[in-house]
Amino acid sequence: MGIEGVGARVARKEDKRFITGAGRYVDDMVVPGMKHAAFVRSPHAHAQIKKIDVKKAQGMPGVIGVLTGKELKADGIGNLICGWMIHSKDGSPMKMGAWSPLAFDRVRYVGDAVVIVVAETKGQARDAAEAVEITYKELKAVVDASKAMDKGAPQIHPEADNNLIFDWDIGNADDTAAAFGKAAHVVKMDIINNRLVPNAMEPRAALGHYDKAEDHYTCWTTSQNPHVARLVMSAFYNVAPENKLRVIAPDVGGGFGSKIYIYPEEIVCLWASKKTGVPVKWVADRTESFLTDAHGRDHHTHAEMAFDKDHRILGLKVETQANLGAYMSLFSSATPTYLYATLLSGQYNIPAIHANVKAIYTNTAPVDAYRGAGRPEATFVMERMMETAARQFGVSPAELRRKNFVTSFPHQTPVIMCYDAGDYAASLDAAMQASDYSGFAKRKAAAANTGLLRGIGMSCYIEACGIAPSAAVGSLGAGVGLWESAEVRVNAVGTIEVLTGSHSHGQGHETTFAQLVNERFGVPLDSVSIVHGDTDKVQMGMGTYGSRSGAVGMSAIVKALDKVEAKAKKIAAHLLEADEGDIIIENGALKVAGTDKNVPWFQMALAAYTAHNLPGGMEPGLKETAFYDPSNFTFPAGCYICEVEVDPETGVTEIVQFVAADDFGNIINPMIVEGQVHGGLAQGIGQALLEGAHYDNSGQLLTASYMDYTMPRAGDLPSFKVSTSNTPCPGNPLGIKGCGEAGAIGSPPAVINAITDAIGSNDLAMPASPSTVWAAIRATKH
Repeated sequence: MGIEGVGARVARKEDKRFITGAGRYVDDMVVPGMKHAAFVRSPHAHAQIKKIDVKKAQGMPGVIGVLTGKELKADGIGNLICGWMIHSKDGSPMKMGAWSPLAFDRVRYVGDAVVIVVAETKGQARDAAEAVEITYKELKAVVDASKAMDKGAPQIHPEADNNLIFDWDIGNADDTAAAFGKAAHVVKMDIINNRLVPNAMEPRAALGHYDKAEDHYTCWTTSQNPHVARLVMSAFYNVAPENKLRVIAPDVGGGFGSKIYIYPEEIVCLWASKKTGVPVKWVADRTESFLTDAHGRDHHTHAEMAFDKDHRILGLKVETQANLGAYMSLFSSATPTYLYATLLSGQYNIPAIHANVKAIYTNTAPVDAYRGAGRPEATFVMERMMETAARQFGVSPAELRRKNFVTSFPHQTPVIMCYDAGDYAASLDAAMQASDYSGFAKRKAAAANTGLLRGIGMSCYIEACGIAPSAAVGSLGAGVGLWESAEVRVNAVGTIEVLTGSHSHGQGHETTFAQLVNERFGVPLDSVSIVHGDTDKVQMGMGTYGSRSGAVGMSAIVKALDKVEAKAKKIAAHLLEADEGDIIIENGALKVAGTDKNVPWFQMALAAYTAHNLPGGMEPGLKETAFYDPSNFTFPAGCYICEVEVDPETGVTEIVQFVAADDFGNIINPMIVEGQVHGGLAQGIGQALLEGAHYDNSGQLLTASYMDYTMPRAGDLPSFKVSTSNTPCPGNPLGIKGCGEAGAIGSPPAVINAITDAIGSNDLAMPASPSTVWAAIRATKH
């Protein structure tokens, strides 16, 4: 391990430009002749569009164009799609309703885009947007998935009877019924996973530029996967041919899944640029983000778990209603199915599982993957159930979990996943020791003396990351492969460019990917550049989501480095008149093992390009490309323990201790990993205590600003105690599992388990706001 290589706590290279204000985001981009866009959005959750009158808006100062959905359709622009086909248990395909980038006949949620106005300035565009006159016939709306299938509920899409998108199941119903038939104990719960708004620091933005002279389109966008954006916009939305479309995702200020998808605005800005003859930029304001960014979670679940007389799990039954909002987003169908139900075995050896998921349309913002994407929902079900079972049986929550842990690997679950490696007891032990679990009773008594209720809660999570392999997900309905690409270019002076299909929007790739190169070749980090986010510069790749950048993206880099190393050693052996097998690379030089003969890295690189003295038949140059398709998911896991104090008079909850013990496999940069865990914990605690998107019965979003949607602040969070253990992943060359989502997955049940322990009631929904906790305390007294 070098001082800058794998395992070193290297400060992030990219932070210098961010903290000095030199980052370049979409809103920083300026193109000659650029104009500004504003969207006219539906004020109704469900309505027919009877008439659109744009004449007044067209005559306002600075206005260049006012465009509608009818014009968009006339130009052949396609509907937005969902890219993962799910079939119901009867074999029928999911019912995907039409989603036009600009609504022209009906709107289906508040914020649905109807008209785009292009003007000289942002202010002029917004003023003109207010002058567009639209006549609506308002229709009845439904916002609750549990009511959307009721008789008399409004029909949101003609394609989906009773608003049912699909009725899907996994596992074996007969085996599960048999397991329940011989159970000594059955634990039942109704569980709600609250809807969340992603709220990335940088709002979504798009800049579309059609160059008439070149007949070429460029789209700057806040995307986590620019190549997928280009593919979808060309192949499905007919915006532009793929070879005439460049997509650039520059610095992106956070994504959390919400910037995976293709939204109406990117499509419309590109189309509007061609229609108006000017580059068109749109940047969302925060209310637009609340209204139109894909929301997360929103599950209603009934779960039952069967145990034998010795408290070993026999079976699990889960029924979930997943609210997917008004339209199917790009990957929304996979989130409550293959990313959720396949993790319902948790860390436990469960012989029989059956899960049924009904996905349902409502008149709300579309719902898709948000940090964790299905795994937080599965973990919340499992860990609330395990804690409740322990209380029902009067046994230690830790020991009930330990008794049921998977201990032999590989382990095939009844719901597709095959866990490859892990040591769940090690994380449990580490968390219990760090939290002084055995000393909790004393702390509880001390809190009681001050009038406070103290509680402790645990969560043992597992997640599936680096979603793969492509053939497997293809057989399950995925519309794309989930491999990754890399190109390593060694320049003539020995500097190195790594072109990666992964996209960095806060993860620290410019540092960790360079550390990988340093470890291999001994070159300084400053001589390594990481290039990403531009489809004209980088070979096609699949982007960043699902904690895949390390396990999949870096594995592609390793394969490319292997090829570079092999050629570099051939060149060095030739220059040093040595056997290729004797060449080693150390400290930026290629050496003959056991001797002082060596050639510096830069000299070898120069030799590759001057080509004056290369082995016979060797091509000049030194750059290699590789594609990596993983053989299996990776399975990060861990144990989180939360300790809280609750004021019974006000319901105010304070987290007084939070311990996270994770197994991420091999780690490239511990400091960056800790930062990722801290960020995930903040989001998970935010969901548990503070956050929740709420609509009224007419479909108006009541939490459309920070005045009403509460985000966690520093004062809401403790100083986290984090640690890692390591069972390397056997499925990729680096032994990496992934760390980006774990904190958000494991923390919500730990927090709710702690609060319910403190107040003596299992009946508590997220977010556990002071009023909610206060009411639950009162309910337990009556």
